[in-house]
Amino acid sequence: MITKKSTRELNYMRDAGRVVAGTFAELEVAIKPGVTTKELDTIAEDFIVRQGARPAFKGLYGFPASICASLNEEVVHGTPGLRRLQSGDIIGIDIGAEINGYFGDSAVTFPVGTIQDKDLELIRVTEEALFTGIDQAVAGNRLTDISHHIQKYVEEHGFSIVRDYVGHGIGSKMHEEPQVPNFGPPGRGARLEPGMTLAIEPMVNMGTNEVMTLPDNWTVVTRDGKLSAHFEHTIAITRGKAEVLTRL
Repeated sequence: MITKKSTRELNYMRDAGRVVAGTFAELEVAIKPGVTTKELDTIAEDFIVRQGARPAFKGLYGFPASICASLNEEVVHGTPGLRRLQSGDIIGIDIGAEINGYFGDSAVTFPVGTIQDKDLELIRVTEEALFTGIDQAVAGNRLTDISHHIQKYVEEHGFSIVRDYVGHGIGSKMHEEPQVPNFGPPGRGARLEPGMTLAIEPMVNMGTNEVMTLPDNWTVVTRDGKLSAHFEHTIAITRGKAEVLTRL
């Protein structure tokens, strides 16, 4: 069942979203060659806790860390460790925070040092695809209007959309109904109504859209070993343009 949030619930989600956005501001300064993904995880967890919130990913389905840190060909769910960032890498960071029983969820892909133009284009197109989808997240549209416009934008730029993982509803749980695909025909699914809250998150690959999970049972990588980028925002459907809850 898709739930619509009250003003009080939306305010709690705004609080959680601000914590997530603030965490990204902290990490952006720290992301540079030589830093380990474990160090980034520690920075994020410390900041979230100092805001009076809880790292929502830690322990979720058994996940061992506070952020997902996915490097280069890693699509999602990369686990932080001792690997050091190198100039030319790209890193997708996914962060969730919970405060007052409500959640915020967002992802950003960052360049590390100097990266190739094609890799920078992948990052740019993925972020633009996210906002193309958000532009469709208005009352009266159907859920897959978001999906269709994301897919269309990505494929027009020569990249591919991951189909094995999708966005989701969010609120008093990290993952609620409905699922929000990043592909498909328009005009299908639930009609969007004010008060609905969604986490929209295109995952875009340089090559094939096919992915696989590594033996750690968490890290998802591209099957052809080419790069992948990931952007996500938690948004609320309003009577006008969608409100982005995970942005400062």
